[in-house]
Amino acid sequence: MSDTSPLWSPSSETVASAPLTAFIKAAADASGLTIADYDALHKWSVEDREAFWSLIWDWCGVVGERGERVLIDGDKMPGARFFPDAKLNFAQNLLQKSGPGDALVFRGEDKVSRRLSWDELRAMVSRLQQLFRAKGIKKGDRIAAMMPNMPETIAAMLATASLGAIWSSCSPDFGEQGVLDRFGQIEPKLFIAPDGYWYAGKRIEVADKIATVMASLPSASAALIVDYLGIADEVASKIDKAQSFDAALAPFSAEELSFAQLPFDHPLYILYSSGTTGIPKCIVHSAGGTLIQHLKEQQLHAGIQDGDRFFYFTTCGWMMWNWLVGGLASGATLLLYD
Repeated sequence: MSDTSPLWSPSSETVASAPLTAFIKAAADASGLTIADYDALHKWSVEDREAFWSLIWDWCGVVGERGERVLIDGDKMPGARFFPDAKLNFAQNLLQKSGPGDALVFRGEDKVSRRLSWDELRAMVSRLQQLFRAKGIKKGDRIAAMMPNMPETIAAMLATASLGAIWSSCSPDFGEQGVLDRFGQIEPKLFIAPDGYWYAGKRIEVADKIATVMASLPSASAALIVDYLGIADEVASKIDKAQSFDAALAPFSAEELSFAQLPFDHPLYILYSSGTTGIPKCIVHSAGGTLIQHLKEQQLHAGIQDGDRFFYFTTCGWMMWNWLVGGLASGATLLLYD
C-alpha cells in the first residue's frame, strides 16, 4: 500500500497566524454564523455570495467606490453581475505603495540585473501614461505587447489600465503567425516589443519578426522597442512607425498619476485559448473581477502580505503572468525572471 501521509503540514503556530485563519474569524463575526474551518467558510461563500464578496472587498482593501448593490441576476450564467454600481481602477489598486523599497527585482538570465523601487515604478508608469495619451490612446483601445517578463512590461500594462485601455500580451519567442493569430483579432493601436531577448545564454534578436508583425497590423499606429540587448534604437530605425522606448519617453517627466474610475466589469485584459482547435479565441477579463479574485487567492490561499517577495516563473504568454502582476495590489515585491 502506498504511503498517503502528508509530505508537510503547517505548525499550529503557522495556522494560527495565517491570513486565512483571521479571515475565517472575520467571516464568522460578519455573518453571525459558526464558521470554524475552511469547509464552513467555503459553504458560506457559496450560500451567501453577496456577504462573502463584500467582506473580501473590505478585508483586502480594494480602492474604489463599491456602490449599493453587490450582485444582480445572480441566478443567471452568463448574466450575473457583481458590484454593478462600483467604480475603480485596476492600476490604482496595484500602485498604492510608494517609497524606496523594491517593487520589482528583475533577472534576465545571468545577463541583466535590475531593480525598480515603488517610486521608480510609479514614475515610469506616469511617463508612459503621458506618452500613451500623446499617441491618442483612450478608454477601450487595445495595446499589444510581445514582451519578456521585465519591468517595462509591467509598467506599460499599468499605464494602459490607468487610462481604461485594454492590455494583451504574448512572449517574444512566439512565431510570427502565432503573434498575428492573436493580435490580428484585437486591432491594437500600439505594439510594444523588445529589441531581443536571452535564451539559454544565447542572444536572440527579433527585429525581422517585429517588422513582419507591424506590417500585418494596420491598426497599430506606432511601435515601441524596449532595450534588452542594447540595440533598441538600431532596431527601431529599421522598422516603420517604430521608436525606441527610451526615446519615446524622453520628452516626459514624472508627474502625479491619474486613474480613470471605471465600472467593475470594464475590460482589462485580453487573453487567449491555446489555439489547438483553430485560431486562438479571445477571452476578455474584467478589471474588478480580476482584481478581487487575485486579492482573494493571493492574500488568503497563498498568504501573501505587504512586503513579501513573490515569485512565479512565467512568460507573458501565459495567464500566470497576469496573476503574478496582481501581487502588487497586496504590497508584494515581484521577482521577475526571464
